[in-house]
Amino acid sequence: MLLKELTDINGVTGDEGKVREYIKEHVKDYADSISVDSMGNLIVYKKGKSCKRKVMLSAHMDEVGFMVTGYGEGGVLKFKSVGGVDDRILPGQRVLVGTDKLSGVICSKAIHLQDREERSRNAKIKNLYIDIGAEKKEEAEKLVELGDYVSYDSDFVEFGDGYVKAKALDDRVGCSVMMEAIKGEYEFDLYLTFTVQEEIGTRGSEIAAFSVEPDLALILEGTTCSDVPGVPESEQSTVLGDGAALTIMDRTSYPDKRLVAYLYNLASERNIKVQYKKTTTGGNDAGKIQRSTKGVKVASVSVPCRYIHSPVSVMSMEDYNCVKSLVLEALLSFNDTEKLENILNGGI
Repeated sequence: MLLKELTDINGVTGDEGKVREYIKEHVKDYADSISVDSMGNLIVYKKGKSCKRKVMLSAHMDEVGFMVTGYGEGGVLKFKSVGGVDDRILPGQRVLVGTDKLSGVICSKAIHLQDREERSRNAKIKNLYIDIGAEKKEEAEKLVELGDYVSYDSDFVEFGDGYVKAKALDDRVGCSVMMEAIKGEYEFDLYLTFTVQEEIGTRGSEIAAFSVEPDLALILEGTTCSDVPGVPESEQSTVLGDGAALTIMDRTSYPDKRLVAYLYNLASERNIKVQYKKTTTGGNDAGKIQRSTKGVKVASVSVPCRYIHSPVSVMSMEDYNCVKSLVLEALLSFNDTEKLENILNGGI
């Protein structure tokens, strides 16, 4: 299964190479050209049949994780997060360290050794360490280098009624959809940008967008889903099982409202479940792409993911299939060059 294989690969921000090589191998037979820029973005080009307009699909390859920053007595490792991670979930998590994928466990002082004040506080990453089974600091120094990446050790699991648990659903779901989209035939030039360093400031997408100079871009993401106990309905950004999520506005971008409405109506016409993302927090590569060159019409199409940025992110395969169907239908509809021009010129 494509999505399982993608999420099984470790690709913490700044270390996306293995993800990039996997994608290159799987899209090469459908591409007219493949390039990797100085940042590490993978840019896959498929030449259109007639129209010279450029449509970009974008998804980021990187995932949140950690980096080794020091050694402690007893052979443990000190570390920092790479990307947005909730410190509260970390104690007890299994991790893989460095290129050799050394098994490790994130730990803290045992609760029976903590004083009352320590027990009343949430765990902070500065007070945690990774135990790799080394006995002494010198042994750990031989096994692990400062700057080594650390990723969650989490398996892809199907459970419940069409649910999936995995790490890195954000954003291997988007990468997976793009790998399906390249198999189609299009009138316009299609660019697939698999970007790097999204989780630490959407850095790769800025470079990729200036390189491609697209007329229109769809950003494919795994987005927050908080339809869980204790969260009022008004604060639930998306709902698992309600289909593809369209962003109206977030912290980094204000997608083209006509394009978003077009996608929503297209989904309704094709009986594809669709929902609007109801919160405006967070952001993704759309922000940098929208503000590149002379400005780009953008829209974000996302798969709702519970417990995002954790080793146990959860999604619905139905939602994933809705995102894939909507993106493919949108691309096919853009083959109507008059319709595409109308969208680009503010119509629809």
